[in-house]
Amino acid sequence: MADRAEIGVFGGSGFYSLLDDVREVKVDTPYGAPSDSYFLADVAGRSVAFLPRHGRRHTLPPHRVNYRANVWAMKALGVKAVISPCAAGSLQRAVEPGHFVVCDQFVDRTSGRADTFFDGPIVSHVSSAEVYDPELRRIAIEVIREHGITVHERGTVVVIQGPRFSTKAESTWFSDAGWEVINMTQYPEAYLCRELGMAVVNISLITDYDAGVLLGTEAVTAHDVLEVFNTNAARIQQVVLEMIRRFPADLASLGAGASLAFTRGDGHAASPEDIRIFETELRAQAGLD
Repeated sequence: MADRAEIGVFGGSGFYSLLDDVREVKVDTPYGAPSDSYFLADVAGRSVAFLPRHGRRHTLPPHRVNYRANVWAMKALGVKAVISPCAAGSLQRAVEPGHFVVCDQFVDRTSGRADTFFDGPIVSHVSSAEVYDPELRRIAIEVIREHGITVHERGTVVVIQGPRFSTKAESTWFSDAGWEVINMTQYPEAYLCRELGMAVVNISLITDYDAGVLLGTEAVTAHDVLEVFNTNAARIQQVVLEMIRRFPADLASLGAGASLAFTRGDGHAASPEDIRIFETELRAQAGLD
């Protein structure tokens, strides 16, 4: 099996344990080491790279994950589309523990995270108006529903810094804003995928109500989150594997790479090299040319 993949999955270690002929590879990046090795496998004729974003033994807290290295390595492997499931809390009564939410928006409440590849001299302003790919979201919703899981077709995930959970006041603030989901890893992971022209879809697995959502609800604990997440682990694994089977044959048709056109901020906004310059640099650093 070549060290290449067209579809990437960020998640727990359980995904690749379901598959045969899995190959473990290490990928070096200009941004340091990724969270772990990448696990390459074939799923229904599609080449897939799996990465446990917190490390296989969950040794990396959310604010210490090297998101740039993780995403860059996916791109270097050839990935064009990314599935990004995560454990998350609910900010609304109707979004119950055990439900899945296919988010269409995020709100960034993190601080100090390295959250762009464009630190210069290449300057690029990539839109985050619609980070999550609509076609991959459609596929996710379809598959989740077919598996008999309650799914919310839209949702805004507010991403907090971690590792602490919200205070009740913060939780009430987020809930009153109308946001549905709270998590610690979707930013900058999803946005960085967009910066490198990879389509991305999130599935939030609801593990608990956040502290200020329901009057009298006990404060969430890490044990509570893991207990519900482990209950859902088999379901999300099957959903992800089925989604991979239904992804478009031509992932370039999703338009994620094309969306980077005319984002340059250095006076070459109309240049035909708009995308190629940075992609050429990335391929050279990866030793792919």
